[in-house]
Amino acid sequence: MLTIFGSIAVAIMFLSYRLESRYRWNILIFAVASAATCVYSVLEDVYPIMVIEGLWSLVDLQRFCNVSRALRAETQRILRRAISTLTSGLFDNQNTRRS
Repeated sequence: MLTIFGSIAVAIMFLSYRLESRYRWNILIFAVASAATCVYSVLEDVYPIMVIEGLWSLVDLQRFCNVSRALRAETQRILRRAISTLTSGLFDNQNTRRS
């Protein structure tokens, strides 16, 4: 049963790593799968792998937070620009009608 758990964790790691450029949530999935592999390594008493997988999990969790923060900032910038464009267009149309 433990071997199946480890195999599934590694398979999820592989798939999420392979697909991480398509969707930012794959970075978080990779971090969780790395943590699961870390747990598997502890249960199998393979401590060097535990350290490596634990570090990978933390690094990818931080990377997910950075990507999410950057994406949120970019989205806010685009929305501000769109709202500014829309409102300036509305006020310009009102001024030309009055003249």
